[in-house]
Amino acid sequence: MGLNSSSSAEDPEVKKRMEERLKPLVMTVAPARTVDILIPSLDTDGGPQRQILGPSGTDGLSSQTLVVGGNDDAAGKTITSTGDSEQFPNLQCQTRFVGPTGWAIISDIDDTIKVTQTTSPTGILQSTLADVPKSIPEMEVFYKVLAESFNSPAWFYVSAAPYNLYPFLHEFLNQHYPPGTLLLRDARWAHLGGLLQSFTAGVQDYKTGQIEKIQSWLPKRQVICIGNSTQSDPETYAQLYAKYPGWVKAIYIRKVTDAPHMEEKNKNQRFVEAFKDVPDHVWRVFGRPEELSDHVKHLAGLAHPGLIGNLLARWCQGEHGTKATPPKPPQNTKNAEAEMQQVLNAALSEVKAIPRV
Repeated sequence: MGLNSSSSAEDPEVKKRMEERLKPLVMTVAPARTVDILIPSLDTDGGPQRQILGPSGTDGLSSQTLVVGGNDDAAGKTITSTGDSEQFPNLQCQTRFVGPTGWAIISDIDDTIKVTQTTSPTGILQSTLADVPKSIPEMEVFYKVLAESFNSPAWFYVSAAPYNLYPFLHEFLNQHYPPGTLLLRDARWAHLGGLLQSFTAGVQDYKTGQIEKIQSWLPKRQVICIGNSTQSDPETYAQLYAKYPGWVKAIYIRKVTDAPHMEEKNKNQRFVEAFKDVPDHVWRVFGRPEELSDHVKHLAGLAHPGLIGNLLARWCQGEHGTKATPPKPPQNTKNAEAEMQQVLNAALSEVKAIPRV
């Protein structure tokens, strides 16, 4: 398969991982199927609702809007629905309710928060099928900062990976990042060439369509878009900023230096051209997330009215500095993450010490 070594494929743990991740890629698609589920009531005195999901399309997927009722205070609540048929006896899904206003964070996955090596076919196969998934250094702590700073925003994770990889990616996100909606490609790939194509072909149009779907759900939310330089995230986010005025409040692009063939994609001119119609104070290119601290503090100041907002806004220094900054030299990852966590804890302690007004 072109993985790093033949011995790794013979390792029992590696073989087990490969079997688990390949299985959804070769399973038979079940079109025109429905699933009965029970949805807990949002009202304390109500019983569960029975709803029908589907029927599924030719790719085995279905998409629909369900009206579940409940009170206006449902925002922030999470419910667990269960399967109600012998065909899917152990089926469970979680639904998180969000209100129409507030903040939302739209994050890419591959090479933004998870090591994938998108620019290398071998890297994609190795990281997707064989390796224990690795989180990008410091991004876990950074996302905790965002979750605290913006009052538990709505999270959306958008990847060009096919839905066959949903179990693998859902487990990774569940272990490392704030819970949110995982949006993957509505396509079934029956061979590894198709898997590679999913990660690399037509990605900009696909992501634009998915994010426009989010915009239709939550048009009044303020959005932070996070991506990387391996593909078309800068161009995609800039296009959406122009199309939906006032919706996108910040764009953060990770400059990927640990993947092959990145010289042209990481040139400052590429970012300047991509963001030529986006105000300077909206976008940032970063190597390490700590480089975004001033910008995040400024946005958080806007998100927190009153004394907290004034405090956070005063922390913001040099907001209009250089955008496409080179990453700092590598440091010990554990020390860097511990440092960042200490800064976060100190900042949150100061903020929580001030009463809200």
